[in-house]
Amino acid sequence: MSRHGRARRDSNSQPSNRSAKVGELVRRIVAGQLEGLDDDRLDMVSITGVTVDRDLFRAVVYFTSLENDSDDEVLEAFEEHAGHLRHEVGIQSRLRRAPELQFRPDETLRAAERIERLLRDSNDGPKET
Repeated sequence: MSRHGRARRDSNSQPSNRSAKVGELVRRIVAGQLEGLDDDRLDMVSITGVTVDRDLFRAVVYFTSLENDSDDEVLEAFEEHAGHLRHEVGIQSRLRRAPELQFRPDETLRAAERIERLLRDSNDGPKET
């Protein structure tokens, strides 16, 4: 326990409730802004989640695209629009300081599809009797 009667948080522990709330808010704002951007590279992109560090200075925005081979183009488009998106996050969230936005493809769905394919292929293989 700290001197103020509260347990110290381990730096490796789960994100704080505030970080999670800010992450969800950033996700909603960025997803809403995507609809208004006139950029063909972002047409088939969805924001799947956002993680915000404890000090709320950085937010990692995870995205998925229906076109799996277009991650580089999507990242390029996000980098071009990052300033505008961060500005909108700052305005709409009313945070003292808008977090720096970093964009990364969400590999979760692709990994799940890969595992499902492997399982399906292993079940379709020759059966020994």
